[in-house]
Amino acid sequence: MSILGAIELLRGRPAHPVGPDGRMALSDHFRELRARLIRCVLALVVAFIVALFFYDELLELMLSPYNDARIALDQEVQTRAYVSGATGPLMLQLKLCGVAALVATSPYWLYQVWSFMLPGLHRNERKWSRIFAAVAGPLFIGGVVLGYYVLPKGLEVLIGFTPDPLENLVEFGEYFSFLTRMLLVFGVAMEIPLFVVLLNLAGVVTGKQIGRFRPWILVGTFIFAAVATPSTDPFAMTALASVMCVLFLISEGIARGVDRFRGRRRARSADQWDDDEASAL
Repeated sequence: MSILGAIELLRGRPAHPVGPDGRMALSDHFRELRARLIRCVLALVVAFIVALFFYDELLELMLSPYNDARIALDQEVQTRAYVSGATGPLMLQLKLCGVAALVATSPYWLYQVWSFMLPGLHRNERKWSRIFAAVAGPLFIGGVVLGYYVLPKGLEVLIGFTPDPLENLVEFGEYFSFLTRMLLVFGVAMEIPLFVVLLNLAGVVTGKQIGRFRPWILVGTFIFAAVATPSTDPFAMTALASVMCVLFLISEGIARGVDRFRGRRRARSADQWDDDEASAL
């Protein structure tokens, strides 16, 4: 394939002109999807290669919560991390750099997904999708940071259950899976209040309905946090549930404000017409 052909492949331009109604041929949709997938893969490959040069720093970043927990135990429990198997170190490096590349390129491949879906949305749906794209990213990152902050305390509690005569050995592959699940749960949980606001903006639920079920929602939040956190320690559960409750209360306030704004707008619209005025129809 020539360089010009590769450029056209990455552009994914439609082979047939778009109709006056804005519709595109199915083959052109697949052509655009293929181009966006290739762009995402290329971005992941470049980020993965870059991450290989920063492997030591990434490894230190991943081990930091465990080291903090080990220092906090202050020789009460003998613990150390290890890698098992002849291929363990290689797989560890590939997994760690792969996850780092996936996280680092997330704004780009999320933008590609959103751009592919955007032409099929109505004008009102595009507005709400832009709001979602602008808010969802910072909320997810904030949840990941919160999970990373409370993780050392959770590890300290879990490792602290080791009996006195025994030594605690932490297999790094299992620890890495535990850490990624923990951060993912915290990140996704931060998105739940955003969905509440979007449902209100879409007219599915009102602020009054949310307030009516508030006690049950708060109880359900703590149950969700207890079940979802992989560490099962009370510190991580309480941190996750507390932040989710605060975000939920904020989302309820936003929903009530949106409902009041809609009510005033409807009232102004109704005042424009006289009760005795004849309709144009």
